[in-house]
Amino acid sequence: MSGADPPPGGAGPPEQGGRAAPGRPGSGGRLAKGDPAPGFELPGTGGRSYSLAEHRGKVVVLVFYPADNSPVCTQQLRSYSEDMGVFERLGATVLCLSPQDRSSHEEFARRQGLALPLLADTDRSVARSYGVLGPLGFYRRSIFVVGADGLVRFARRSLSSLTYMPADQLARTVREATVAAG
Repeated sequence: MSGADPPPGGAGPPEQGGRAAPGRPGSGGRLAKGDPAPGFELPGTGGRSYSLAEHRGKVVVLVFYPADNSPVCTQQLRSYSEDMGVFERLGATVLCLSPQDRSSHEEFARRQGLALPLLADTDRSVARSYGVLGPLGFYRRSIFVVGADGLVRFARRSLSSLTYMPADQLARTVREATVAAG
């Protein structure tokens, strides 16, 4: 959790990573529970763009993962994909973000049979706005639960990115965050 992450910069057009709103002023992009979730629009799998705004009024789980095809990321996303029904029953949409481009995501999703949308944050603008970049600019494995009201209800940033929150624990977290916001 570096406090020295670079401040949010200009974002490129959607095909180059999309646009992200900056984090809380003076926060260095470090979001906390209760903060408004920065909006974004990014290209993703399925040949379409995804935005946080299109899910307003619903719970959204944002999963920031370091890389397509890495062992831990593959295990994490396969687990969440296999348990999509649990998240759907909770009324939550899961969106997964990493810095690889759309074609990498399409290939990764196809080979692994992933049912989750994978979003391409190629310029890392969304990662910056959520404060999930490590000191060398790499994604930190992180999870945010955004409530139906657009506020961050849960935030977790990993220091090592070697482990991830299991699907059942994530589902409990979504349920608790939703009830607490209630």
